[in-house]
Amino acid sequence: MNIDVTLAEKDDVELKMDNSTVAELLRVYLNAQDVKFAAWRREHPSKPIIMRIQTSSGTVKKAVSDAVLAISKDLDSILNTFVKKK
Repeated sequence: MNIDVTLAEKDDVELKMDNSTVAELLRVYLNAQDVKFAAWRREHPSKPIIMRIQTSSGTVKKAVSDAVLAISKDLDSILNTFVKKK
């Protein structure tokens, strides 16, 4: 998966990526953290996704890092649930 940073400021970042599943998952977890703004759009299926993240306090890098950590913990929990039931 490719991610290109097209705008990088402390509290405002714009990314281009090619995976809508990752973009949606990240958007949901970022919005659960009360970031100022987290959304993505795709102008056409042949175009990359553009994701915008803005924070009112803290940095976008910290917010994304926290969201990825939360996603990882939840996925590990789901995996452990299925492994135990085998």
